[in-house]
Amino acid sequence: MKSKFSALAVAAVLWGAASAQAQTEIQWWHSMTAVNGEWVNDLAAQFNASQKEYKVVPTYKGSYDVSFTAAVAAFRAGQAPHILQVFEVGTATMMASKGVSIPVGQVMKDAGYKFDPSAYVPAVAGYYTAPNGQMLSFPLNSSTTVFYINKDAFKAAGLDTNKPPTTWPEVALAAAKLKASGHKCPFTTAWQGWTQLESFSTWHNVELATKSNGLAGWDARLKANSPLHVRHIENLGNMAKNGLFIYKGRANVPEASFVSGECAMITTSSGFYGNVKKNAKFDFAVSTLPYYPDVPGAPQNTVIGGASLWVLAGKKPDEYKGVAKFFNFLSSPEIQSESHKRTGYLPITMAAYHLTEKSGFYKQNPGTDTAVNQMIRKVTDKSRGIRLGNYVQIRTIEDEELEQVWNGKKTAKEALDSIVTRGNELLERFQKGVKS
Repeated sequence: MKSKFSALAVAAVLWGAASAQAQTEIQWWHSMTAVNGEWVNDLAAQFNASQKEYKVVPTYKGSYDVSFTAAVAAFRAGQAPHILQVFEVGTATMMASKGVSIPVGQVMKDAGYKFDPSAYVPAVAGYYTAPNGQMLSFPLNSSTTVFYINKDAFKAAGLDTNKPPTTWPEVALAAAKLKASGHKCPFTTAWQGWTQLESFSTWHNVELATKSNGLAGWDARLKANSPLHVRHIENLGNMAKNGLFIYKGRANVPEASFVSGECAMITTSSGFYGNVKKNAKFDFAVSTLPYYPDVPGAPQNTVIGGASLWVLAGKKPDEYKGVAKFFNFLSSPEIQSESHKRTGYLPITMAAYHLTEKSGFYKQNPGTDTAVNQMIRKVTDKSRGIRLGNYVQIRTIEDEELEQVWNGKKTAKEALDSIVTRGNELLERFQKGVKS
């Protein structure tokens, strides 16, 4: 009897090992850190536990621009992942890179899954859809720009904690009161090009670039030096000079200064919500992006941020079935709703939005529907989104030039003129590359 049980035990172990070996791995490169990194790992773990055929392996590959560069090198070497998370400014480059990716709609269709782009929030689906109507990538973590305030700091400064500033003049007035109360960093901003130029443009229904901000053709050119853009950057420059706006660095670096309580107001991604909720030791509020009330049509709508998942070419058919199964899992209204509640990223489908609303989450957490409300407004040709070639490099130019304004070394007009000149050179180069 003993030998019989031993044989069965050995057989069970061998069968388990064989099953593990038969499981197809799906490599997923991403750029999520901290609480959002935990979320990504949990999504993969949930999917892996829900079935036995496939195993999604999420791997952090550095910031968006670093992982993007690494993926290019890996693709050329035949070692690319199945799924690559690409930030929204990399969309035009991915679209123009023939043979690098497979449209998500095709991947889902080939695997036998129903994939209806109309189920997604229009502004989200539209951004990742080609002119022929084909959806190119899966919008995992779509965000938009919002405004956060430290309610404890507002209370200490004698400001109304239930009425965050909604206009830029109000932001300046609040910053002055915060400074007077002893706050050393009244206002800061993360992702300065995205928040203060891109979303600023669509929020005020003015073009950042021609050709509907690049959505209508590769021959778009920047227009970020309009009188309104100059006015805004000049105002921020004056705030910086007077200690009302404190520049804290590029990308999402400034976010740490808000979580720590150092800075009392910040414009950044709605996807920052999870970090603030978990780590801030003060009461906070999420509000709409500020605007200039004298600009006709403002506020209009903000634009998409965050990233989407691109399926890279060169893999086996069965592996693509695994990718499709994973995307189908991610599309579930329940998964989407929970992700939205946890992170602050948009619920990418209308079903997930309605599910979240029905749960009472927005009533229990005022301001958490801000991002959705900013994105589901009716859009115009000037506010549908921004899709420009070489935009990763253009964002760097924006950082360099805006820093010159904050440091008092250039006027707003000089910096914006330089952004347009230098940026258009990159756009021309991109256009030539697409044609060749």
